[in-house]
Amino acid sequence: MHNAVMDTREKEGQESADGLIVAVEHLVRHVRRSSLAGGLSHTAASALGRLHREGPQRLTDLARDEGVSQPNMTQLVNRMERDGLARRVADARDGRGVRVEVTDQGLAVVRQRRAERAEALGRLIDSLSEPERRAVETALPALARAVQDQARGA
Repeated sequence: MHNAVMDTREKEGQESADGLIVAVEHLVRHVRRSSLAGGLSHTAASALGRLHREGPQRLTDLARDEGVSQPNMTQLVNRMERDGLARRVADARDGRGVRVEVTDQGLAVVRQRRAERAEALGRLIDSLSEPERRAVETALPALARAVQDQARGA
């Protein structure tokens, strides 16, 4: 009987995790679709956001962190440079190297996209009941902290 109870709990836990994954995927997709500023692809928006959050980066590091090949990142950075969103600058630590950094125009696009996403998320939260709203306002920061802790290797 003990094994049957454990199997049931494991199955319920898996169904709960699956439901949460689907909900997160829907939420992320909805919020991403709501940010249109700059007309950027998901990869361009992600790379530009990373440059804003983390500062100038070598192209190879940016490609690795964004999960794309170096040639694809080179093409992306070329387009972002052409559009005035990013620029290459000399690496202060290694005069032979270059880093990619966000420009003021790129920063404006990042901020506008963030505002659009915040507005879309706010509309979703406003549509919830008060208990649901409180649950989301508790759960999302907790999940964000867990993600950050895991990224830091805690």
